[in-house]
Amino acid sequence: MKKTAVIVDYGVGNLRSVARAVVACGWDPVLAVDASGVDKAERIILPGVGAFASCVEALTAHGLKAPVMRAMDDGRPILGICVGMQMLLDKSEEFGDHAGLGRIAGRVAAIPRGGADGTPHKIPHIGWSPLQPAGAGWADTIFEGVEPGSACYFVHSFSAMPERADVKLAVCDYNGVEICAALRSGNLYGVQFHPEKSGPVGLKIIANFLSMPKA
Repeated sequence: MKKTAVIVDYGVGNLRSVARAVVACGWDPVLAVDASGVDKAERIILPGVGAFASCVEALTAHGLKAPVMRAMDDGRPILGICVGMQMLLDKSEEFGDHAGLGRIAGRVAAIPRGGADGTPHKIPHIGWSPLQPAGAGWADTIFEGVEPGSACYFVHSFSAMPERADVKLAVCDYNGVEICAALRSGNLYGVQFHPEKSGPVGLKIIANFLSMPKA
């Protein structure tokens, strides 16, 4: 019998691609559309695309914010993808000042419109960018076995800026601007890139997450 991974379905996110990635990792994806679906989950994937405030509002409107917060408190592994990661922080400056889930101290801010030398670059940051470890490295994390320099697929205009450097798990470089590519705080993981669109490397990261024990 295959193990199941719950994907929070609040009307936002690339659910089909995430579900296919879960299947490719040998697990059965289950879409949670209400609180009971999240409360029963052993591990949870929280996707998100679009504007930060819209994602938080949708999560709340679907009655899924509270059960997701309970899962965080219970120590169940949770993986936020793209805006799903950003929502773990205190707030975002996207289109105003908007509160997040407040589980990782920090904010979400616009990527600078120019590189380190001031040369303008494209916003959103779209494409494949190599990942590098931040802090203590990747042992015993969802990046276990991933080679530094492996590239994953990004598409975003805003970036997480955690207050504590030790929650950064991976970074990437965008013309001299450091982008926080992944976060970890206890049972909470977040990736700014889309692992479901990042080929074998992305599947490795998802498979590692699915194997994480409860905190």
